[in-house]
Amino acid sequence: MRALIFADRVGLELTPLTEKLAVPLLPVAGKELLIYTIEDLVGAGVRDLVVVATAHGEQAGASTLGDGERWGATIRYVLSRGEEQPAAVWSRLSLADAEAVLALRGDVLRSPITTEFLQQAQNKAGTSAFCGVGADPRGSLLLLRPECPAPGDLLDPLRWDQPRPLPAEGSCVVADVSLNCLESLAGFHRANLDLLAGRIPGLAIAGRTVALGLFAGRKASVTPKCLKKGVAYIGANSRVHPEAELLGEVVIGDDVVVDRAATIRDSVIFPRTYVGELVEVSNAIVANNYLIRVDTGALLKIDEAFLLGSLGATEGRAPVSSWDRLAGALLLLLSAPLWPIAAAAAALAGRGRLMVSGERVGNRSHRGGATAKVFTERCWNTSIPVLRHLPRLLAVIAGHLRLVGVSPLTPAEDATRTEDWQRVRDQSPVGLLGPTQIDLSDDAPLDERLLSDAFYARSQTWQRDMVVLLSGLKALFNGKGWRRNADERE
Repeated sequence: MRALIFADRVGLELTPLTEKLAVPLLPVAGKELLIYTIEDLVGAGVRDLVVVATAHGEQAGASTLGDGERWGATIRYVLSRGEEQPAAVWSRLSLADAEAVLALRGDVLRSPITTEFLQQAQNKAGTSAFCGVGADPRGSLLLLRPECPAPGDLLDPLRWDQPRPLPAEGSCVVADVSLNCLESLAGFHRANLDLLAGRIPGLAIAGRTVALGLFAGRKASVTPKCLKKGVAYIGANSRVHPEAELLGEVVIGDDVVVDRAATIRDSVIFPRTYVGELVEVSNAIVANNYLIRVDTGALLKIDEAFLLGSLGATEGRAPVSSWDRLAGALLLLLSAPLWPIAAAAAALAGRGRLMVSGERVGNRSHRGGATAKVFTERCWNTSIPVLRHLPRLLAVIAGHLRLVGVSPLTPAEDATRTEDWQRVRDQSPVGLLGPTQIDLSDDAPLDERLLSDAFYARSQTWQRDMVVLLSGLKALFNGKGWRRNADERE
């Protein structure tokens, strides 16, 4: 059996928590939200997992969850534009085989119910079976048997926006379950404290027991006297000063520092946050320098780093290497016979100019600049792809492009990108060659090119780059690389 896990929420309702983290990666009492779903599935024997992710899919992939090996499972990631209709996502997948598919959302928190549902589903006739959790259909589990036709509307209960109710026929009932869809900051706060306090059947807090009601992750530093009343969890590598006070229900994430005489009551502290000396936090979420009061909805940004602050740091990298520039010079030398042919083709096009120029957004400088640079690109005035883009070799030598990477955009195209999924391509360098440059024409729709770049960025390896290089060389000897665009033929 295969599981299809929808984890493609945009998460605007959880801002600012989702400014840097996708919804399925939000920490809930010491674990990323999606892990609770993965552990439920693996516990039921479902180990072939397909995760539908948004722009943070790369983050949800190799950097955080990996390929599923630590659970004895396999995880494959599928990119979504965000909160797509499940039927539209299904149409892009190759799941129509002899294997049953269990569809569910992985960006909600529910009690472990997969095992009981699958047992009950064995006694249900038909091509599909359903299990509702609470009053919200988005917590449902949908079993689609191999003989089930294209599911279409059957998947609509799993839509994040405007989900449809479950059909009565084929439904199963699992008792003693809990569901929190984390639809608000207050919902995120409640999910953490409910799991900590044992109010979610089947889920227990992770970590070692330091004292009665006090739990800690790996290498966490906290003394029992800090817990004055209630229950608390301290995340991995976090440090709570011995004179700090924890009251009520408190969840502290990983890599947090709580300084001397700070008081935290009924609150959630986001990972990599500093809580300063004598600071009092009550009924709130603290995320770096944001203080979010869940009772009033107030969101305050604290500029004084000695009160609240971020302990995180990001480092840029320069994607242009000397190897790329050397390879570009070699290719320029080898391509010398094509340059007079390109000049002749441009002259025959009858457009008055042999070459045209325009601006493109390139890579960071080879010296490690923090931002991408705009450079002037010159092209032969012909729409024969192989000839038109020969001058891009000069951009490779100059360090503006790598040999293999995502397609270069114009500054105007770059400025139109407003959605997270459109920025996935930024995880890879800009290159002379790539699947988008080879497989799509220059006049292909921008969204189509961005989506192609995003798929490449998420799966980039040196082995795949070698395949791209070989494909680029083959283009010199096939008709596609020399075929003119329709607008020039006309």
